[in-house]
Amino acid sequence: MRSRWVFMVLLAFVSACAPPVEPAPAEPGVDAGPPRQLLDQLVIAERGSMDGYDREQYPHWSAHDGNCNTRELVLKRDGENVQAGPDCAPDSGKWVSPYDGETWTKASDVDIDHMVPLGHSWVSGARSWTEERREEFANDMDRPQLLTVTDNVNQQKSDKAPDEWKPPLVSYWCTYAGDWIEVKHHYGLTVTEREKTALSEMLNRC
Repeated sequence: MRSRWVFMVLLAFVSACAPPVEPAPAEPGVDAGPPRQLLDQLVIAERGSMDGYDREQYPHWSAHDGNCNTRELVLKRDGENVQAGPDCAPDSGKWVSPYDGETWTKASDVDIDHMVPLGHSWVSGARSWTEERREEFANDMDRPQLLTVTDNVNQQKSDKAPDEWKPPLVSYWCTYAGDWIEVKHHYGLTVTEREKTALSEMLNRC
């Protein structure tokens, strides 16, 4: 009887001292559920340093079949009546930038934006990636990572996260936040507390 009592006391002590078990974050590459669910699965961490960062560490605009590179394919995908020469570079077309609602007819007036900027990915986990993984990230057309937008608006965004910059078109904030979350979730990138709060507030507009 005494041994049973000692066992119960020890069991209660161990249970009280054991840290709470938290659900593990979803593995990179497994995207399932609505944006808020994915957002809650992201690991929260402070942003790292930009030390060592160089865009050349992210080989981008990879070559594809038919003389096209990733940038040219995105321009074709996002535009209307896009005409291109034998080199696949668009000569004409129409592009509507979702960030500000502006319409452009020259490819030189638009940029291909990385939804999660290359520099930002570096400080939220990509620093430890292989070059092959960074190339995949920089040329990803399967997720909402590449978007045709007004060039100077893209320059204003630069490497900023949603707690530092948001698209001028407020009606796009819901989509922007959902896309940002999807990309970060797929690649296992971290978010800061302020970034998560900003994303959550943007989702309130959905």
